[in-house]
Amino acid sequence: MVETRSDVLEVIRLGHPVLRMRAEDVPENLFGSAELEELKRKLEVTMAEEGGVGLAAPQVAESLRCFIYWVPESDDSPEISPRLLVNPVIKPIGREVEEGWEGCLSVPGLRGLVPRYRRIKVKARLLDGQSLSFTADGFHARVIQHEYDHLDGIVYLDRMESPASLAFEEEWERYILKDPES
Repeated sequence: MVETRSDVLEVIRLGHPVLRMRAEDVPENLFGSAELEELKRKLEVTMAEEGGVGLAAPQVAESLRCFIYWVPESDDSPEISPRLLVNPVIKPIGREVEEGWEGCLSVPGLRGLVPRYRRIKVKARLLDGQSLSFTADGFHARVIQHEYDHLDGIVYLDRMESPASLAFEEEWERYILKDPES
């Protein structure tokens, strides 16, 4: 299928009321529908166009409990291809929390340190309504928790323990991510 510029949705920014609302459950009649398939496709195209690793429906002003995400390959884990999770439920496994840098397409230009559970259990449904259950850890768990928060009207800034780590991306790359050898 050929993608066009019209497939890229507008990502709303902090201040839009939908970002602070609890999203509605995806109703049964949408599972397996062309409408949900179209939303999935447009979320995926938009996420890729914007350079993100996740995008929740509320971020495109659709108050539905679903999000798409992917995890790039790393030394620790293989790539996870783009996947739409519908009406997800997450639970921490254990109490281990780790801080990591996060940004958000709805809060462009900023990064901050956010504590997240290291491991989570995820239950959700897929596009066709099939149930899915899995465990995620590390970056995979972080991405899911970040996107899941959007379904409850929460942004990563709300999770930060201190605003002291908040940085503009350009300065974050220049001063925080810079090579210590340089």
